[in-house]
Amino acid sequence: MEKDYQVVGFRIGNETYGVRIGAVREIVRVPEITSVPNAPDAIEGVINLRGKIIPVMDLRKRFGIEAVQPDKKNRILVVELENKLLGLIVSSASEVLKIPPSEIAAPSTVFAEGESSYVTGVGKLKGRLIILLDIARLLRQPEFKKLEEAAEPVAVAR
Repeated sequence: MEKDYQVVGFRIGNETYGVRIGAVREIVRVPEITSVPNAPDAIEGVINLRGKIIPVMDLRKRFGIEAVQPDKKNRILVVELENKLLGLIVSSASEVLKIPPSEIAAPSTVFAEGESSYVTGVGKLKGRLIILLDIARLLRQPEFKKLEEAAEPVAVAR
């Protein structure tokens, strides 16, 4: 029997998204963010998380959703990408979701090729649709090279 696909579920606006649980290091409340001059529009700035400087992107802006007033439900998903930590601001973060592979539709059946190449599928769970994202593809756009450069390497203490 195939194992369920485990994702961290989060919301942006009214939509639920999921990223592979292995990519998420932690979820934190939004602290004070220090802005970075000449950063791409979706980049909010950097935060100091226990002594590490982590660049932060607002996924709402990245997806072209109009800016929402920050509220106490907003969270930062701290993700690891190529041994660097990056923060992603989301409207709210929910629980770990377990989606059976049989309930995941391929993205090509839902999305056109191109901009949404970071969507790996759409999962169905208890009547809800969860858009599954590939963080590496989402952040592979040229304008996010600056974001990567601002990230401190993760200490390899494993």
